Amino acid sequence: MEKMLKPVPVFIDSVFLKRTVRADVYTNSLGDPKSASLLLINDGQDLVTMNFEDMLQKMVYPGKSLVAVGIHAGEDRKQEYGVIGLPDYMGRGSKAGDYARFMLEELMPVVHQRSGIDQFQRKACCGFSLGGLMAFDMAMEYPAIFNACGVFSGSFWWRSKALEEGYVEERDRIMHAKLRTKRFTAGQRFFLQTGQLDEKADRNKNGIIDSIDDTLGIIIELKKLGFEDGKEIRYEELPDGSHDIKTWSRVMPVFLDWLLAASK
Repeated sequence: MEKMLKPVPVFIDSVFLKRTVRADVYTNSLGDPKSASLLLINDGQDLVTMNFEDMLQKMVYPGKSLVAVGIHAGEDRKQEYGVIGLPDYMGRGSKAGDYARFMLEELMPVVHQRSGIDQFQRKACCGFSLGGLMAFDMAMEYPAIFNACGVFSGSFWWRSKALEEGYVEERDRIMHAKLRTKRFTAGQRFFLQTGQLDEKADRNKNGIIDSIDDTLGIIIELKKLGFEDGKEIRYEELPDGSHDIKTWSRVMPVFLDWLLAASK
């Protein structure tokens, strides 16, 4: 397998999503293909703005390699991203199950073929905002496939009931409730990031913005399952972080280092 200095675009005519999906394949420094890891990234169209290619060039781990696939979102993003089988109170995320099948059954075989790697040592997924929620759900639904997950300003507010229609936080946050049905998976890790300027909303008036409150709630649920801070859970909160690509591009190298260091 040769080093790719530029991302290689691939186009997949998806049966599940009923659209042509573009995915950009990036590869950093290479070693033994048997040591290669795979990272699937939702909202991959934003990686160019992040200078993701330059980030990968700087992430040097002798003898190791990373294949990163930036999956471009479609016009129906708010339906394709979400929680599998559990649309929100407005019916958004109704195609999350189809997106999951696209990733596993259509995208992954193409990645294996294009990279020439039959078996990746580790597999991870990540995403931003709603794409982060989708990545986290994939990791929880398929723990035997995804060893790690990164969520940047994740949309963990995703709820089954509108605030004005009897919303109860302990019951109606979809991902938090779903986590209570899951189990601990040894070897699985989670990287979660928020910014104190992500938003201004504060549903419960506790002085903590919802983006942070909801993410901390996810960490609480992960801990209940047996995952530990500093071991399986890494949390980054930026005092000057906003809900934007500029902020996420600052955190991405930290995430990549966290991800690649585990395979040293």
